[in-house]
Amino acid sequence: MSEDPKKLPDELSKESSSAPSPILDWSSQPAGKTSWPELLGVTAEEAEKKIKEEKPELKIYIVPPKSMVTMDYRLDRVRLFVDESGKVAQVPRLG
Repeated sequence: MSEDPKKLPDELSKESSSAPSPILDWSSQPAGKTSWPELLGVTAEEAEKKIKEEKPELKIYIVPPKSMVTMDYRLDRVRLFVDESGKVAQVPRLG
Protein backbone atom coordinates (compact mmCIF):
# COMPACT_ATOMS: atom_id res chain seq x y z
CA MET A 1 0.00 0.00 0.00
CA SER A 2 1.48 3.37 -0.98
CA GLU A 3 1.14 6.65 0.91
CA ASP A 4 -1.10 9.40 -0.40
CA PRO A 5 1.26 12.03 -1.93
CA LYS A 6 -1.28 14.80 -1.23
CA LYS A 7 -0.97 14.42 2.56
CA LEU A 8 1.54 16.57 4.43
CA PRO A 9 4.22 14.87 6.49
CA ASP A 10 3.35 14.66 10.19
CA GLU A 11 5.90 17.28 11.17
CA LEU A 12 4.41 19.86 8.79
CA SER A 13 0.80 19.26 9.73
CA LYS A 14 1.36 19.88 13.46
CA GLU A 15 0.88 23.35 14.88
CA SER A 16 3.96 25.37 15.68
CA SER A 17 5.22 24.79 19.20
CA SER A 18 6.68 28.26 19.61
CA ALA A 19 5.13 30.27 22.41
CA PRO A 20 3.36 33.52 21.60
CA SER A 21 5.15 36.79 22.33
CA PRO A 22 4.55 38.02 25.88
CA ILE A 23 2.31 41.02 26.38
CA LEU A 24 4.30 43.93 27.75
CA ASP A 25 3.00 45.63 30.87
CA TRP A 26 3.63 49.34 30.28
CA SER A 27 1.99 50.36 33.57
CA SER A 28 5.18 49.93 35.61
CA GLN A 29 8.94 50.14 35.17
CA PRO A 30 10.82 46.89 34.57
CA ALA A 31 12.49 45.34 37.62
CA GLY A 32 16.11 46.18 38.30
CA LYS A 33 18.47 48.60 36.65
CA THR A 34 17.38 50.35 33.44
CA SER A 35 20.37 52.60 32.70
CA TRP A 36 24.13 52.50 33.20
CA PRO A 37 25.56 56.07 33.43
CA GLU A 38 28.79 54.73 34.95
CA LEU A 39 29.64 53.17 31.57
CA LEU A 40 30.07 56.48 29.71
CA GLY A 41 33.56 56.59 28.21
CA VAL A 42 34.41 52.91 28.57
CA THR A 43 34.88 50.63 25.56
CA ALA A 44 31.81 48.94 24.08
CA GLU A 45 33.22 45.53 25.02
CA GLU A 46 33.66 46.54 28.67
CA ALA A 47 30.16 48.02 28.77
CA GLU A 48 28.62 44.93 27.21
CA LYS A 49 30.39 42.66 29.72
CA LYS A 50 29.21 44.76 32.69
CA ILE A 51 25.59 44.87 31.53
CA LYS A 52 25.58 41.11 30.80
CA GLU A 53 26.94 40.45 34.32
CA GLU A 54 24.00 42.34 35.82
CA LYS A 55 21.26 41.34 33.36
CA PRO A 56 22.29 38.35 31.21
CA GLU A 57 18.86 38.15 29.54
CA LEU A 58 19.34 41.46 27.69
CA LYS A 59 20.39 41.74 24.06
CA ILE A 60 23.19 44.27 23.59
CA TYR A 61 23.62 46.14 20.31
CA ILE A 62 26.67 48.27 19.53
CA VAL A 63 25.68 51.26 17.39
CA PRO A 64 28.46 53.00 15.45
CA PRO A 65 28.48 56.80 15.01
CA LYS A 66 25.86 58.27 12.65
CA SER A 67 23.97 54.96 12.39
CA MET A 68 20.22 54.87 11.97
CA VAL A 69 18.15 52.89 14.46
CA THR A 70 14.47 52.06 14.81
CA MET A 71 12.34 53.99 17.28
CA ASP A 72 10.67 50.98 18.90
CA TYR A 73 11.00 50.47 22.65
CA ARG A 74 12.09 46.98 23.68
CA LEU A 75 12.44 45.82 27.27
CA ASP A 76 14.98 43.18 26.24
CA ARG A 77 17.44 45.50 24.48
CA VAL A 78 20.24 47.92 25.35
CA ARG A 79 21.95 49.92 22.62
CA LEU A 80 25.52 51.05 23.11
CA PHE A 81 26.05 54.22 21.07
CA VAL A 82 29.79 54.54 20.55
CA ASP A 83 32.10 57.25 19.22
CA GLU A 84 34.80 56.87 16.55
CA SER A 85 37.19 55.34 19.10
CA GLY A 86 34.68 52.66 20.15
CA LYS A 87 33.89 54.18 23.54
CA VAL A 88 30.35 54.59 24.89
CA ALA A 89 29.16 58.10 23.96
CA GLN A 90 25.58 58.05 25.42
CA VAL A 91 24.24 56.61 28.65
CA PRO A 92 23.23 53.01 27.87
CA ARG A 93 19.58 52.40 28.74
CA LEU A 94 16.90 49.81 28.37
CA GLY A 95 14.77 50.23 25.30
